[in-house]
Amino acid sequence: MNTVVKIKRGESKRSIENKLRKIKGKDKKGFPSKLFTGKVKFDGNPVELQRKLRDEWK
Repeated sequence: MNTVVKIKRGESKRSIENKLRKIKGKDKKGFPSKLFTGKVKFDGNPVELQRKLRDEWK
C-alpha cells in the first residue's frame, strides 16, 4: 500500500514529522482473505452436495 504525503514549500520539519507519524499510526483496513483460503473438507460425493445446495434456491 502506497501513501502520498503532500509537503508544501517552507513547511517546518515538525509538521512533516507529524504527518508521517499520523500515517504510521493508522490501522490497515481491508478484508482478511488469508483467513478464508484453503480447501473445504467434507465426506460424501461432491456432485451430490452441489445438487443439494442448488436445490435450496428452488
